[in-house]
Amino acid sequence: MNTDPLPSGGPGTDPRGGDSLKAEAPDRLYTVTGGRGDADDPALDAVALVVAESEPAPDMQSEHAAILRLCRRPVAVVEISAELGLPVSVVRILLVDLLDTGAVTARHPVPAPSRPSSPQTGPRHDPDTLKQVLLALQRL
Repeated sequence: MNTDPLPSGGPGTDPRGGDSLKAEAPDRLYTVTGGRGDADDPALDAVALVVAESEPAPDMQSEHAAILRLCRRPVAVVEISAELGLPVSVVRILLVDLLDTGAVTARHPVPAPSRPSSPQTGPRHDPDTLKQVLLALQRL
């Protein structure tokens, strides 16, 4: 009978060197969330963008630290869930913890029609103005 530990890269390990969060048992997820079942923050839906406002602290829960490292640029809640291999409901609970401490901020993406013009996106065009320009060009 072989009692050696699993070799590197075996089941339950992350190829980048850490334990895989994707293979976690339900009791692990219960522990990660402190037994909480849902986040009470309606602002944290799947498309909310999260940005880290601080660096991970040494005494921080590993999942919180992973979120802060991932959110150095704006990242959607659903992307965080996919990257960490955790259910969206668990990620939302962890994000509420980080929001409460000010470690992250969250906002919704700006809808396309309300975006101001910028050198990168160009000016917004009114459909009526575009129709008038098209008619004027056709008359030429």
